[in-house]
Amino acid sequence: MGIEFRRAMGRETLVTDIIASTLEVARKALSANGPALPASAHSYTPTDFSVHFFLQLAVILLACRVFGWLGKKLLGQPQVVGEMIAGVVLGPSLLGLLFPAFQGTLFPKETRNVLYVGAQLGVGLYMFLVGTTFSADHFRAKARSAVSVSLAGIIAPFLIAVAITPFLLKVPGLFAAGISQANATLFMGACIALTAFPMLARIINERGLAKTSLGTLSLTAGAFDDAVSWCVLAVVLATFGGGPGVAVLAIGGGLAYVLFLGLFGRRLLAPLGRMVEREGQMSPFVLAVTLMLFCFSAFLMDAAGIHAIFGGFMLGAVMPRGLFVEELKKKVEPLAVVLLLPMFFTYSGLNTRMDMVNSLQLLLIALGILVASILAKGVACYAAARLAGEDNRTALGIGALMNSRGLMELIIINIGLQKGIIGPTLFSMMVLMAIVTTVMASPLFEAFYGKKARESGELDGLDESAAKAAATS
Repeated sequence: MGIEFRRAMGRETLVTDIIASTLEVARKALSANGPALPASAHSYTPTDFSVHFFLQLAVILLACRVFGWLGKKLLGQPQVVGEMIAGVVLGPSLLGLLFPAFQGTLFPKETRNVLYVGAQLGVGLYMFLVGTTFSADHFRAKARSAVSVSLAGIIAPFLIAVAITPFLLKVPGLFAAGISQANATLFMGACIALTAFPMLARIINERGLAKTSLGTLSLTAGAFDDAVSWCVLAVVLATFGGGPGVAVLAIGGGLAYVLFLGLFGRRLLAPLGRMVEREGQMSPFVLAVTLMLFCFSAFLMDAAGIHAIFGGFMLGAVMPRGLFVEELKKKVEPLAVVLLLPMFFTYSGLNTRMDMVNSLQLLLIALGILVASILAKGVACYAAARLAGEDNRTALGIGALMNSRGLMELIIINIGLQKGIIGPTLFSMMVLMAIVTTVMASPLFEAFYGKKARESGELDGLDESAAKAAATS
């Protein structure tokens, strides 16, 4: 009996030693293993970056899938809302607050540059694909009645920005030190004026509303307002902190590239479309050329001092249509949306510090920005639609859709943080605004427009395919 007891205890000790040894190996695997550098106690070897990257990616994908599923099942929200929330949860606002040591080990600062590159590739490819769906027809169809909604979605946000920016500039840490009031106002106006155009377009197209008054007005206004917002952002980036030479290079280079693509892009790229049509599919050669052109276009805009996503979107807008776009999406969209974009949400979440909104004054500012953004976009577009002669239900539906910020807002504020225009506190406030306005969109649209339109047969139920399409926006 004593011998058996000692054997059992020996086996238990052996198991305990194995577990302890495994945990120690895991701990060392997630620590810096390179030689000490003068400026730092530790440095990361290529293997360290690789180990962290694959673990981070696995955790990111798991979190995004779980929160996306919960958001869809419990709240009826598209996948993108769950992924936005997952990014914040993995950052210092929740995981870092509850388990700071674990969060710091999982996402050490030294490895975030690798995550940043993957995030930029994902959002760049996504905007490239958005560009392939851009159509000037939205501007031509019913343009006269859509002008008021479009202008309201631009003028009201910039008027709100003019009103609140002087106050925000007085609060330390919200904007970069030395930024001019004009640049700060333009940036805030662009952020508030932005609409989640890709999500808006997919909801309208999947629900068969493209030819309705609501669909035409929303698509026209959303496309126009987003175009203006990105142009304003380009001006701010070109003039902020770089002197006149940088501004001339950015604005001049950007305009020259747009003109070149507008005049020659479609004709130069047409052979790619003909090759796909002739072969009935996109060959590896055509895919490689297309991705090469995307990377070069992104490089040009980054080098000019604007941002890579501008290059991706502008190139996408002049790519061949038809089978070419269908094949491109089949091959690129799953990788970009499922694997790469979640890295962007997480990178945004790692920069989101809700704990920095740690006083009554900052909390009131965050709530004030949220309310001002809703008034400037949703309410203003509703009022403009009513003045344009639309019925109350249609106008409310337009206001609900136009108020959603979605991924587009995260893109623009990440650029602002990266370029040093805003600080982490204002960034966190704007993330909160983006999430809340996006979460509001589906329930408000359903309450104001969807339910009654479905009862009348005007709007079919949002089926599984529509939900999947909306989820990628």
